[in-house]
Amino acid sequence: MKIDEDACTGCEICHPYCPVGAIGVIEADGVSGIDQDTCVECGVCLKADVCPTDAIYQPELEWPRSIRAAFSNPKARHPSTGGGGRGTAEMKTNDVTGRYRRGFAGVGIEMGRPGISASFRDLQTVTMALAKVGVEFEQDNPVAAVIVDKKTGKISDEVLDERVLSAIIECKIETERLSAILKALREAYTRIDTVCSVSLISRLGKDGSMPNVAIAEEAGFTPRPNTKTNVGLGRPLKEEA
Repeated sequence: MKIDEDACTGCEICHPYCPVGAIGVIEADGVSGIDQDTCVECGVCLKADVCPTDAIYQPELEWPRSIRAAFSNPKARHPSTGGGGRGTAEMKTNDVTGRYRRGFAGVGIEMGRPGISASFRDLQTVTMALAKVGVEFEQDNPVAAVIVDKKTGKISDEVLDERVLSAIIECKIETERLSAILKALREAYTRIDTVCSVSLISRLGKDGSMPNVAIAEEAGFTPRPNTKTNVGLGRPLKEEA
């Protein structure tokens, strides 16, 4: 996003609408401008439609900057998946594909939030930590499209300096090795400059138990157990898994 300095009157009405605080006053002439390094191309300032002179505008985004909009603007489409959103629906429901069989755990790491955002360098710190443990990255996830080496978790150099409002890393691993992932994440968190939340996905035990809860607690996390109820549309595949 950019602001036409000739059209801007310096009213500052748009400032609070930026979720990452990228809009500020240009001291030289008193009008507003957008810090291009901080801006995540979410489009909130433009969609708010508060500028009295229509000075805010969206320039054509070229690669790799366009990846900012793909992850930050809900109306944008990811070039790798053709859809919107930051993760996969099946990571949450497991209703159709049966990705997560008993004995396996899904792990979702959401990095960044409005007000903070996240860089792909931070994402790479986490993906490389996960790769050392030996995870299976979710191929339908947009982050996977920029991981150029799944064995090491290396992300394309082209996007390392790009920032997004938030992104979700998704992977799968055997339940018996889940503790190793959680320990690796705790160490990786000391080397990043953003916030994270972790989701653990697994099928309930036949007795209704949640096997991931005790593992998370032993690794030093404070889990908040909750469930998503499947409606059974994917029952044949789910039962086969």
